[in-house]
Amino acid sequence: MSPRYAVYYAPDPQGDLWDLACAWLGRDPHRKVDCVRPATPALADLDLDALTASPRGYGFHATLKAPFELAEGVLERDLLDFAEGFASRRTAFEASISPQALGRFLAFRLNDPCPAMDALAEACVRDFDPFRAPLSEADIARRRKAVLSPAQDARMLEWGYPYIFDDFRFHMTLTSGIADDAVRARVLETLLQLFAYVTGPHRFDSVAIYRQADRDAPFEVMSRFSFASETARA
Repeated sequence: MSPRYAVYYAPDPQGDLWDLACAWLGRDPHRKVDCVRPATPALADLDLDALTASPRGYGFHATLKAPFELAEGVLERDLLDFAEGFASRRTAFEASISPQALGRFLAFRLNDPCPAMDALAEACVRDFDPFRAPLSEADIARRRKAVLSPAQDARMLEWGYPYIFDDFRFHMTLTSGIADDAVRARVLETLLQLFAYVTGPHRFDSVAIYRQADRDAPFEVMSRFSFASETARA
């Protein structure tokens, strides 16, 4: 099976947010190493490896262009060259983030609406689409296991992913789905304490290309491309 690629937002790999989030998830997709999870005595009765399994496989990130196989005739180098040029034309911006619930999941989310982030996500969906191979029938069937609206289904078929444009919700996932409301609330309380010193204003200044060698492999950071140095405050 062909590799898959994704256009993600990834925090600075030298920064505290990246280090702490990778430690929580148990893997650093930039350095390609496993990490030791910080002590969380309040969650000692939970299987944290299972609770973080899905986001650990994808690596800490926010989705801007969902995973895709390359279109026929497109080379990996073509994608990386385009991403570098795309990033050079974007302007960095700031917005406030914090751990929050997103349905059954817990993730870093924006504390306030951020038009700059919405514009970045839309640009990634549109501008990187020529590099994307059409979804396979298996991928379409997998997506349709979720309850999609007619508009979401149409967007999935046209753009490869249903949760885009008006349905885009910025999130950097920290857990798999947690069905139990009480457990989810307890984990969120721990995450708010754990990430307290990296919660708040955050500078968004790059996009990253992640690569998955095959469907059973974890995603890894190929390259991270910086925006222009000016910062627009959201």
